[in-house]
Amino acid sequence: MGKQRLQRLFQEKKTNLLSIYLTAGYPEKDAMPKLIKTLADKKVDFIEAGMPYSDPLADGAVIQYSSNVALQNGMSLSLYFKQIAQIRPEVDLPLLFMGYFNQILKTGINRFLQQCKTAGIDGLIIPDLSPEIYQARYQKIFEKYDLSLIFLISPTTSEERIKMIDNLSSGFIYVVSSSATTGKSGGFGEEHLQYFEKIHQMFLKNPKMIGFGIDSAEKYQTACRYANGAIIGSAFIKALSSTDYLQSANAFIDKILRFN
Repeated sequence: MGKQRLQRLFQEKKTNLLSIYLTAGYPEKDAMPKLIKTLADKKVDFIEAGMPYSDPLADGAVIQYSSNVALQNGMSLSLYFKQIAQIRPEVDLPLLFMGYFNQILKTGINRFLQQCKTAGIDGLIIPDLSPEIYQARYQKIFEKYDLSLIFLISPTTSEERIKMIDNLSSGFIYVVSSSATTGKSGGFGEEHLQYFEKIHQMFLKNPKMIGFGIDSAEKYQTACRYANGAIIGSAFIKALSSTDYLQSANAFIDKILRFN
């Protein structure tokens, strides 16, 4: 199905979307398929399935910790694709690969994208693949496999670059709430709201999802006022630390969506 599943979601639902990031292999080796099913049953709109990596540039301490545990649990790229393929027939929501470009280059880009396609991945978030390099070298290959590549923008991204990213994008634009790594909490200050309003007023053609630092129902609601929805990662990973992680996942989503 490729990127059509993601595009259909944004056509059918314009507001209050919720995306959850999870780390494959955390808190236990076979957690990912169970968590995807649980989140789908809770009506989460799409899922970012993170492939653990030893040097995650964009990730804060919580996701780095989950990556280390997942790697110790034995998570590998081949097991990642096997687990995605295992759960794909049971869920129809978009599933995105989140990882780093080195992981892809080591596999070989065509082989990697074919594995994504075969397993049922709809798009990819690769924080260290710049739009310029993507456009110059890889865009045609991604389009051949019918996969979206999601780009991130931050408060330091120029308007010119944002417009270029908007023209390149075929899924949504990931609006990073601050220039810090993931997992920084605290409320959204005036500078955050001004930044969200600026992006909102640019009238970009792609949908927008706000992420980084969203850890409460209030911040989720604020993000939804300025964008199509919000992405939650570190706060969800933190919530899985209890012994019954599926029950924890259920309770966390109930807490985030309690005003909906």
